[in-house]
Amino acid sequence: MTDITYLPIASGENVYLSCVKDVATRGIVAHQLSTSLHMDLVFQTMKKLEEHLQEKRHPEAMIHSDQGFHYTHPSYQRLIGDLGLVQSMSRRGNCLDNAPIESFFGHLKDYVTNRSCESIEEVREIVGDYISYYNCERGQWNLKKMTPKQYRNHLIAA
Repeated sequence: MTDITYLPIASGENVYLSCVKDVATRGIVAHQLSTSLHMDLVFQTMKKLEEHLQEKRHPEAMIHSDQGFHYTHPSYQRLIGDLGLVQSMSRRGNCLDNAPIESFFGHLKDYVTNRSCESIEEVREIVGDYISYYNCERGQWNLKKMTPKQYRNHLIAA
């Protein structure tokens, strides 16, 4: 699933974070930061997702989002089709469908100190550190107390 959140910085500007979360392993598999909400933000995120997948995707793999303008844009929908993914969207006004990625954003915002950052580069560093921590060190109850990385390896070995 995918979504975008904003992270205010010291200057009063926002840095936008676009992420893709694997619902099976609960790991963040692609992310991109930008100072604007232009379509390029989601295009770059999908490029990173494509690099992560490296042609290893289930033929029925889907990507879920809300009905934000990025995800209903014809260019995005074409890109998703070109990646071999099926698009899924929440019903209008139903944020519960996107709860797993919203939960990740909530944990990230509790942890990172973006408001004291002076630049997108500083935000990039602290967000990258948090995602690495989240994927590789932070055990999750729903994953039998394993990290997303450990759980992925567990699924592959099974």
